Amino acid sequence: MKQIQSRDNSFYKQLKRLAESGRERRKTGLTLLDGVHLVTAWEDRFGPLETLIVNDSALKGGEIAEHFGHRDLIVLSDALMRDLGIVDTPSGLLALAPMPEATTPVDLGQDLVLLDGVQDPGNLGTLMRTAVAAGVSQIALSAGCASAWSPKVLRAGQGAHFALAITEQADLAGIMQTYRGTTLVTCLEGASDLYETAWQGPLAWIFGAEGQGVSDALISLATQRVRIPMPGRIESLNVGAAAAVCLFEALRRRIAAGTS
Repeated sequence: MKQIQSRDNSFYKQLKRLAESGRERRKTGLTLLDGVHLVTAWEDRFGPLETLIVNDSALKGGEIAEHFGHRDLIVLSDALMRDLGIVDTPSGLLALAPMPEATTPVDLGQDLVLLDGVQDPGNLGTLMRTAVAAGVSQIALSAGCASAWSPKVLRAGQGAHFALAITEQADLAGIMQTYRGTTLVTCLEGASDLYETAWQGPLAWIFGAEGQGVSDALISLATQRVRIPMPGRIESLNVGAAAAVCLFEALRRRIAAGTS
């Protein structure tokens, strides 16, 4: 067990760079996982991780000590763990993990979520988690999206990454033009009610950036435009909430039709 109590420690400096810099993560091929659930989900899929980091408090009992106390650990002071700034309230457990190298090709005949410029890490991770919960197994991110493998997106995804084929820096327009199913976008202009719109075959849902929405170019390529009815005194939903409404409406219909 190795203890680190100084911000000048070279390993701690590496952790800080990985926590803050997408360029550093791409350069090293490494990212940080935060929390027991995320570390366990990774190890269930890929096998044991070599480098586990805990704070002092985590060794005094509780879930982290119970699950990982027998492992060879690197111990940070509570203050150093907080200063990494990965999340507002650190879980007390981090793991150094290799990022997957290959991007899985998009299957143009299966359900798909396309994200256009979603930059908020919490929203992106939530969207990935929601997609998996609704039975979608692939997602494609435009160049303007947050990095799928950043620590904050991983934390928000809560293991969804390991159940998804993830394509980053994707050509969304090219995917939409060659997709062998229905492409749907949520918008207001020229859109029909989500609950009254009919669709067929596999579905590719396009969701856009917070505030800005989906670009006009991608809206023009969509097979169908839908809007979520909102009788209350609000004009729009958070992108994660909008995606949940749409994806689970599609799932509801398949359950009703006995095709889920």
